[in-house]
Parts: sequence; structure tokens; C-alpha cells
Amino acid sequence: MNTSGILPPRAWLMVGLLWFVACLNYLDRLILITMRTSVKAEIPMTDAQFGLLTTVFLLSYGILGPIGGYLADRFNRSRIVVFSLFAWSACTWMTGHANSFGEILFYRILLGISEACYFPAAGKLLMDYHRDRTRSLANGIHLSGVMVGSGLGGLGGWLADRHDWRFVFELFGAIGVVYAIVVFFLLRDRPSTDAVSGPAAPAEPPLGVAASLRALFGVPSYLLALSFWGLLGVGSWTVIGWLPAYLTERFALSQGEAGLSAMGYIYSASMVGMLIAGYWADRWSLRHPRARIWVGVIGTSLTVPAILIIAYSPSLPLLFAGLVLYGLARTFPDANMLPVLCQIVDRRVLALGFGILNLLAVFVGGASIYAGGALRDAQVPITAVFTVGALTMAICVLLLWAVRPPASPTPSSPSSPS
Repeated sequence: MNTSGILPPRAWLMVGLLWFVACLNYLDRLILITMRTSVKAEIPMTDAQFGLLTTVFLLSYGILGPIGGYLADRFNRSRIVVFSLFAWSACTWMTGHANSFGEILFYRILLGISEACYFPAAGKLLMDYHRDRTRSLANGIHLSGVMVGSGLGGLGGWLADRHDWRFVFELFGAIGVVYAIVVFFLLRDRPSTDAVSGPAAPAEPPLGVAASLRALFGVPSYLLALSFWGLLGVGSWTVIGWLPAYLTERFALSQGEAGLSAMGYIYSASMVGMLIAGYWADRWSLRHPRARIWVGVIGTSLTVPAILIIAYSPSLPLLFAGLVLYGLARTFPDANMLPVLCQIVDRRVLALGFGILNLLAVFVGGASIYAGGALRDAQVPITAVFTVGALTMAICVLLLWAVRPPASPTPSSPSSPS
């Protein structure tokens, strides 16, 4: 194990390069939603068809996630990242030239397929470069790009009002293609030998599909982490999916005010939370092997009172304080989930394990959105839904607390030299 505290060359460069890729990843997937009026005005479609554009993206993205992870475990991860970025940026650019609903639908499917390869490959690449002292912080910084990209997704509607929706797709698609060329020359897998860790340990043979699945689902802690991740998605969507409507109904905010307030406070706090959680977990983990799990447990625990403050706040200032607490704490498990996986699964199936987590998160998100609509039709009070979300988060705390890394690294642990 590298215990010198000296990072291999290019370790932080990899984080910076991938931060921009993560930002583009979420920006490109979200800009369509913000341009609904402009797109429908030129290409006739029903509301159900417009919703289908997001559904097919999520389905293709989720289903292909484990496949992308399996490929990242076996092949050059930096090249998978470059190919994924180039492919989804080309799909974004081509969407701006679509002339029918069917064409947009086709490009959204391709977008989901091409984006599915990114996060498993990028995550494992970062875990290769960053070890015990910087692993969580590197992952947290990388994921903060997701927060920025999500926030910038609103630029789509703003630019469409001043130009047109085709210009928006062409602009961000072109930016991604150009950046893919830049990344091609700068992004590299970690060398098998370097001045920091010295020669690599003998390479282990890659695992086949069946052996990879056994290596994951035969680990009780991975099953606990998978259950935790799924329920975390349920609890999160009860807040995010219902919050704008709650602000409108409870405090009579306009649709625009509700959306900006809800997302603005949460995403701003989440940016800070990613950095705090990463730095804190890295420092604490030097003294205790379960520190990354504990940081996630603490953050998830704090979301419980945060959701209840949001649900039952008598005033907007107190509610906004609840949003800040929620946004800050909710990122603690996110920043540490991939580093925790590094502790509990075979390094040869790390990306596949992360891809399966993404698959579960996508389907949980889709099911939660549908369930939210059904509950609203049934006139269920939003405060009751928030309360269920808080209880779900409490169960998540117990699941994550039960995750146990092995007492010492195994020969195939990602903490071993590579």
C-alpha cells in the first residue's frame, strides 16, 4: 500500500479534467427539460411524449450502466471516458438537427447509452490514482461537477428564449466534442509502475460475467450497500420531487420562485457538503477503517431532522435553513460511496459494482416519480410524504451502519499497489 502520502503524477489533474466532464454529463441530459415550451412549439408532441423522452433516456442509461462498468473493469478507463464524452456530445449536437419526435427519441436513447459508460469508468480511474489519504476528497470534488452541471441545466431555457432550442443543443454538443479532443491528449490510466508506488503487484486475471456477479453478490456488505443506495434514492426523491409543489402550495410562491429556491439552496449547500465530507472522511480514515462509512452515517442521520424541518416549518427562513442542512448532509454518503465500495469489493469488479448501484438509483428514481404522482392524485398531504421520506432515511442509517469492510486489505483490494 502507498503510505507515503505522495500522490502519483497527474492525480489532481485527473480530478480537474473529470470535473468538467461530469458537469457536461448532467448539463447535456437536463437541458431538454428546461426547453419544453420551445421544443414543443416547433416539433408537435403530447405531454406524454415529451415525458417519454426522459423515460427512454433513464431506461437506456440505467440498463447500460452495469455493462459500462464491466467494460471499465476490463479495458482502458481513460479511453472509455473519452469515447463516452465524444459520443454523448455528438448525440447532443445531433438533437439540435432533429426534425421529428421520432428523431429526438432516437437521440435520447443514444444519449443514455453513451452516458452510461462514464461514471463507472471515471470513478474507477479516480480510485486508481487516489488512495487512502485523498480518495473521498477526489470523489467529492468530481461529483461537485454534477451539482454545477445540474444548476447550469437551467441555461437551456434562458438561451432558448434568446436564440432557439436548436442553438442550445448545437452549442453544448460542440463544446463537448472539442473538450473530448482535449481530454484525449491529457487523460491517462495510472501507469502500472511509477515513482511513488514502484513496480506493480502481479496482475490478476479479469473475471468473467458470472464470476464478476458472484464476486459482488457474494459479499454481504455489498448487498447492504445496494439496499442502502436504493432506499436513499427513495428518501431523496420524496424531497426533490415534491419540494417545488410544496413551496407553491404552502407558502404561495410562484412556480419560478419555488423552483429556484428549492434547487438553489440545496445545490449550493451540496457543493460545500461534497468538499467537507471528502476532506473529513480522508482525514478520519487514517485513524479508523470505518471512517468513510461513519461520515456517510452522520450525513444520512442529519437528513432526518432536515426533512422534518422542511415538512413542518412555520416560516420560510426556517424552511430554507432546513434546505441548507439537507443539501449539506445529503452529499456525505455520495462523496464516500465509491471509496466505501473500494473497501468491500474485489478491485476487479469495482466499476461493475458501481454501475449496478447506478442502475438501481435510476429505476428507484423513475418509480418514485410515478409514485409521487399517484399519491398526489390520491390527495395525500405532502407533509405525510416528507415524513415517510424521513423514516426511509432513518432506515438507511441502519443499513449503512451495518456495512463492514474486511479487517485488512485482501490481495485484490483496491488499496493494494496497482
